[in-house]
Amino acid sequence: MAAVAEDEDFIYEDLLKASCPQTFSPEVQEAIDQVLPSDDPLDRADFNPIDYINTLFPTEQSLANIDDVVGKIRYKIRSLDDDIRSVVRGQTNVGESGRQSLEEAQKAIQELFAKIKDIKDKAEKSEEMVKEITRDIKQLDHAKKNLTSSITTLNHLHMLVGGVDSLTSLTKRRQYGEVANLLQGVLNVQEHFDRYMSIPQIKQLSDRVKQIQGELGTQIQADFEEAFQGAGAKYGPGNQRQLKEACLVVSVLDPRVRKDLLNWFVKLQLSEYLVLFGENQDVAWLDKIDRRYAWIKRTLVDFEEKFGHLFPSDWEVSERICVEFCDLTRKELSKIMTKRKVEIDVKLLLFAIQRTTNFETLLAKRFTGVTLQEFQGKKSVSVAPPTTNPFEEESSNPFESDMENEEKTQSDDNKDSEKNTSSPFGGIISQCFETHLDIYIDSQDRNLSELVNRFLEDLRQFGTPRMESEDSSNVLPSCADLFVFYKKCMVQCSQLKQDTFHNVISSCIQLLVQDLETACEPALTAMSKMSWSSVEAVGDQSGYVSAVTTHLKQNIPIIRDNLASSRKFFTQFCLKFVNTFIPKFINNLFRCKSINTVAAEQLLLDTHSLKTVLLDLPSLGSQVIRKAPASYTKIVVKGMTKAEMILKVVMSPHEQPQGFVDNYIRLLSDSDINEFQKVLEMKGLRRSEQSNLLEIYRARIPISSILGSANDQTQVTSAPDQESSRIRKLEKLIKKRL
Repeated sequence: MAAVAEDEDFIYEDLLKASCPQTFSPEVQEAIDQVLPSDDPLDRADFNPIDYINTLFPTEQSLANIDDVVGKIRYKIRSLDDDIRSVVRGQTNVGESGRQSLEEAQKAIQELFAKIKDIKDKAEKSEEMVKEITRDIKQLDHAKKNLTSSITTLNHLHMLVGGVDSLTSLTKRRQYGEVANLLQGVLNVQEHFDRYMSIPQIKQLSDRVKQIQGELGTQIQADFEEAFQGAGAKYGPGNQRQLKEACLVVSVLDPRVRKDLLNWFVKLQLSEYLVLFGENQDVAWLDKIDRRYAWIKRTLVDFEEKFGHLFPSDWEVSERICVEFCDLTRKELSKIMTKRKVEIDVKLLLFAIQRTTNFETLLAKRFTGVTLQEFQGKKSVSVAPPTTNPFEEESSNPFESDMENEEKTQSDDNKDSEKNTSSPFGGIISQCFETHLDIYIDSQDRNLSELVNRFLEDLRQFGTPRMESEDSSNVLPSCADLFVFYKKCMVQCSQLKQDTFHNVISSCIQLLVQDLETACEPALTAMSKMSWSSVEAVGDQSGYVSAVTTHLKQNIPIIRDNLASSRKFFTQFCLKFVNTFIPKFINNLFRCKSINTVAAEQLLLDTHSLKTVLLDLPSLGSQVIRKAPASYTKIVVKGMTKAEMILKVVMSPHEQPQGFVDNYIRLLSDSDINEFQKVLEMKGLRRSEQSNLLEIYRARIPISSILGSANDQTQVTSAPDQESSRIRKLEKLIKKRL
C-alpha cells in the first residue's frame, strides 16, 4: 500500500508541475466549454490571478476576512486533490480494457468483411443466371418477330398472286365493278413488296400488275370510243352501267389515263361546235355571239341528263367541257376578229363584250373553277384585291392639301385588310377583246372632242355652256368614258406651267362635280314639288333620297378608282361636291311649302339619311371602310345640321310668337331675316302672321347681322363672275393646246 501511495504522490507531483496555465487553440477551448461547462472564474482560459484577488478583496477593509477566504481556497484545493487522485487511480486499469476492446472490434470487422464478400459472390452468380435467362428470351422474341413477318409476307404474297390472277380474269370479262375494288387492294398489297424488288419472282408480279393496268386503260378507252363513236353510237351507249364502273377503275389507274380519256371525251362533245361555228360560217360573227353561248348551255344540259351520271362527281366533266369551250371560243374569236377587224364598230364590240361578260358571270355562279389550273395553268385562290380607297395610301405629291395631311395622322389601327375571292372565269373569253378596245377608245375620243368644241362654242357665243344634261349623257354614257379623255388631256397638259396645270385640274374637277350635282338635281326638285301638307304618317326614307343615294353609289367608286393614284384630287372633288350639294339641298328645302308636323318629321328623317350617306361619301362602295378626315366631316356635319335645325324650327309651334322667334335664334344663330322668312313660308303661315313674326325678329337681332347678310348677298353675287373667269381661262388653255 505504501508503494502505491508513493506512486500516487509522484503522479500527483507531476500533475502539480503540469498544472501551470496551459493555452489551447480556440477550437479546443470551445470543445472543452461544451463538454465541461463551468461558471467558476478559475476555469476560464483567460484567468488572471491578480484580477481574481482584486475581486475577492476590493478594499482594505475586506482584508479582515482573508483568513476565511484562505480557508475556503485550501478546502477547495483538497477537494480537487481528492478528485484528481480518484481519476488517476481509475486510469490504472483503462489501458488493459482498451486493448481488449480494440481486439474485439478488429475481430468483428473481419467477420463482417467475410460476410460481405460471400454476398457479393452470390450476387455475381445471380447476375450471370439472369443474363442466361434473358438471352434465351431475346432469342425467342427475335424468332417470334421473324416468324410473324414471314407469315404476313406469305399472306401478302398469296393475296398478290391471287389478286393478279383474278384481275386478269375479270379484265377479260370486263367486270369493271369488281376490278375497281380488287385493283385498289392489289396496289395496296404491292406496296409491302417494294423492298423485295430484287427478287425475280416479286419483280415479275409487279410487272404483271403494271401490264394489267395498261391493258385496262387501253381497253376502257376502246370501250368508250365504241360506245360513243361506234355503229350504235347514234342511239346512245347501251352499256352505261359498264362504262360507269369503268370510270371507277380509271380513278384507281394512273392519272394520265383519266386525263387522256377526258380530253378525248371533251373534244368529242365540242366537235359539233367547231363545225357549226367555223370562221367561214355566218353565225360565227360577233353579232350572233349569243348563239355560241346558247349552244353550250343546251349541250351541257343534254350531257348532264344523258351522261352526267356516268362520271364521278369529282371529275367535274361539265366544268371541263365548259372550260374547253371557252378556250376554243377565245381562240376562234381572236382569229375571226383579226381577219375582219374593219367590220367591227363600237356598237358591235360593246354588244359582244357585254354578252361575253354576262356568260362569264354565269359560269362563276355555276362552277368552282377547280379545273382551270389543269386546262389553262390558272389557280383559283383567295387574293386581297388592291384597295380603291384614296384615303388609305400616302401621296408623294408635294401639293397635298391640309385635309390630306390631317388624314395621314389618323391611326392605322382602323385598317381593314378585307379579303375577297376573285372570279376564276373573269376574262376567260373576254380577254380576246382587249386588243380591239382601241376602236371604243377612238370613238369616245371623237365624241368627247366634239362635246368640248360645242362647250367652247357656247362659251364664245353666250358666255356660258347651253348644253342640256341629256346632251352630255349621250356623249358620256359613264364617268369612265370621261376619264379616257381626261387622261389624254392631262398628258398634253403635263408640260404646261405649275399654276396653269392646276387651274386645268381644278376646272376638270369642277366639271365632275357639276355632272354629279346635275344628276342629283331632279331628285331635289321632286322633293320641293311634293305635297307635304298631305303627309299623314312617317315612313321609310323618301324616294328622292333613294335616287340620290343610288346615283352616288354608282358614280363615286368610278371617280375614286380613276383618281386612286392622286388622292389629292379626289379629296378636292369630295370637298367641292359637298360644298355645292348641301347649299342646293337647303335651297330646295326652303321651297317645300305647307309643311305640317308629320311632314317635317319625314323631312328630318330624310335629311339624316342624306347626312349619313355624305359622311361615308369618300369610301362609298369601297371594300375598305375608313372614316373620312375630320375637316371633311366637319363641313358635312355643319351643313346638314343646319338643315336639321331648319326642320326642327318648322316643327315648333308658332302660337306664341315671342317663344317661336327665341327658338329660331337659338337653333339658327348664324341665320338672317331672309332665311327666317323662308322658314315662315315653309310653315305655310298667312301674310299677317308672317309680318308679326318678322317685326319681332327684327327687334331681336342687331343691325350688324342685317349688314352682314347684305355683304353675304354681294359675295354670292360675285361668285358666278369668278367662276366665269375661271372657265374663260380654261377655254383659252384648251384652244391653245388642243
